[in-house]
Amino acid sequence: MGRNAVETIMGAAVLLVAGVFVYFAYNTAEIKAVTGYEISANFYKVGGLTKGSDVRISGIKVGTVLDTHLDPTTFEAVVKMSISPEIKLPADTQASIASSGLMGDKYISLKTGNAMNFLDPGGKILSTKDFRSLEDQVGEIIFLATGGDK
Repeated sequence: MGRNAVETIMGAAVLLVAGVFVYFAYNTAEIKAVTGYEISANFYKVGGLTKGSDVRISGIKVGTVLDTHLDPTTFEAVVKMSISPEIKLPADTQASIASSGLMGDKYISLKTGNAMNFLDPGGKILSTKDFRSLEDQVGEIIFLATGGDK
């Protein structure tokens, strides 16, 4: 009977250590959604950007993608984001869709401008750059290399 008690205690200790590890990893990995004020931006192509993707400035996470949907009148992709309340974005901020590497996740990269006025909650980023896939870039290089402008 003593052996079963030792195994039970060791199993409980392993589960406790695993629980502490998961808690630590969750709190330090910045995987939580950022809550703050909501803004939006329109893109022609989002290239696999999904709900929960990061919004970054200079590589630092400052927000989270809340939703992506199609505008039925312009047929553009509308991306709604939540930005951390301590970040005030200038009105001339530019949004682009970037990738975390060749096969990495997509995220919104914000390049702040110099405007003296700021985007209000519910505001819209007017300057955007669409996602360019690897296939698009390779096709453009081949087109230029073969003299496709003839």
